[in-house]
Order: sequence, then structure tokens, then C-alpha cells
Amino acid sequence: MTRPPCRENPLFFFTVDGVSGAEPAAPLAPTLAALHAAPLRVGSIIITLYGDAIVPRGATLDLAAMLRIFAAMGIGPGAVRTAVSRLAADGWLAGAKVGRASFYRLTAKGDAIFAAAARRIYRAAPPPWDGVLRLVLLPPEIATEAARAALLEAGCGSPLPGLWIVPQGTARAAPAGAIQLEARADDAAEGRRLAALAWPLARLAGGYERFVALFAPLARWLAAGGALTEMEALVARLLLIHQYRRVILHDPDLPLALLPPEWPGTAARALCRRLHAALFPASEAWLDRHARTPEGHLPPRDADSYPRFSEDSQHWK
Repeated sequence: MTRPPCRENPLFFFTVDGVSGAEPAAPLAPTLAALHAAPLRVGSIIITLYGDAIVPRGATLDLAAMLRIFAAMGIGPGAVRTAVSRLAADGWLAGAKVGRASFYRLTAKGDAIFAAAARRIYRAAPPPWDGVLRLVLLPPEIATEAARAALLEAGCGSPLPGLWIVPQGTARAAPAGAIQLEARADDAAEGRRLAALAWPLARLAGGYERFVALFAPLARWLAAGGALTEMEALVARLLLIHQYRRVILHDPDLPLALLPPEWPGTAARALCRRLHAALFPASEAWLDRHARTPEGHLPPRDADSYPRFSEDSQHWK
């Protein structure tokens, strides 16, 4: 094994199972640098790998292929093995040995959690606004930290102490004993003012702008005829969904009518959709060639898991 990657130069690649990584195409360098500049959350990237690429093909992957994928990101086998062990201990992955080979499957728990996230990640656009504001008032006797945490977890926003707004389409989030009201807003401008008070929209917009700045150069390079290897396409695809997931899951998914003009989330969603489609064929080809289950090659993709980034939520898994 070669030297481990370092934050100053994330383009050091490990050698895994006798296969060494070459220096990636230049357009990938900024995404790899961004990955290593922040605290590495290897377990989170593993869940992205399974949710985006492996679950639609049976949910099982050999550890050897996983190590090669992460080596191409400059992440060493020790960090990957530690993250896999923790995910298994927490019930996200289940492992099996066949001879000397190790295989890991995303459990029902992990699948359910990523499926909930996938409905947000892959949707093509937020729903149109129905003109109704759904309000929850917490009387003092139930305004506990646990109640507030549950409302925040559900994506609700609070413009004033004790008052919460429930995003359209969100499942029941109000704790028992809360006062629930619906108000029809005739003026979308008033709805936008209230949304700006209730949610940290400026911070969220900044996250989308950074996402676009990070991945737009790669999209332009590919559109101009640039080509990635199969492994580079897989790495780029995983980093794309991983970084987008980090932003979109903090988004209350408000209708565009309640958001500021030129909302950067719209451009970010379009970029993610377009770039994912461009990277998909080559990345799937790498999995076809190199990824394994105990029975052999990965099975074909489950047709019900696609199209992704589709208006039809029946197909999201």
C-alpha cells in the first residue's frame, strides 16, 4: 500500500488488491479537494454508495470493490473498514463471508432511511404551492425541547416562539396537545416574508451556490467532450449525490412561490440531475465489470428504482 492521502494533496491514491489508482482527470480535483477539506464522514459516503448505486442492484457489495472505490477517492482501507464495522454495529449493514471474501448488504433499516432521503434527493422539482399555511402552536405545557426537536426534524420552521409552520406535504408532525390551524394566504409575497422568518433560507441558498460552483465546471467539461474513466465517473457520481444530499436534506422543500426569486436550489437540482445522467453509463459499467455479490456479478438494476429525478414518486427507492 502506498502513502495515505493527506489533506494538502488528496490526489494520493492507495493501492488496493494490487490495483493502483492513477491521478484523476483534472475536473475531479476540486471535488476531491472539497471532500478532504471537510471532516471525512466515510460512513455517510458508504450509505450514499449503497443508496444510489447498490440498492437498485440487489443491495449487496463485496468489500474488495468498496475498497477500490474509496481508494480512488484517496480514502484508505483502514478508514473504510472502521466505518463498515460501525455501520454493521449500528444495524445499517449486515456482513457475510464466503471463503476469504467479505460481502455487506444494506439492511432494511438502512434501506428505509435512505429511501426516505431519496424521495427528497431525486425529485425533479418541489410541489406547487396550494396557498395554505399549516400552523402549529405549542402551548407552554407541551413546549418542551423534545417537541421542538421533533418539529425541527420534520422540517418545520418557527417564525416566532411557540409558532411553527409545517411544510406542505409533510406528514403529521405536531405533538399531542398542539393547536393546529390552516391559514389561506392570498398574497404569495406575505408567504415569502413568513418563510424567510421561519427558515434559514440565506444559509441554505449558500449551500446550493457552493454545490453549483463545485460541480458546474465538471458538467461544462463533459459537455465540451471531456471523458472520464469508468472509475472516475463512479467517483464523481458518488461525490455528486453525497454533496447534494448534504444540502437537500436540510431544505424544508418549500414551494417555489414561497422562496426568493432566482432560488439557487432550482439550478442545483437541474445540475445534479443532468450530471448524474451524464455519469451514469460509465459508472454502471465499472460496477458491471468489478462489483460482486456472493453469487457473482451484480444483478441488473431493478426497473422500479428508476427513473430517478422523476416527477413520478412511484419509482423512487
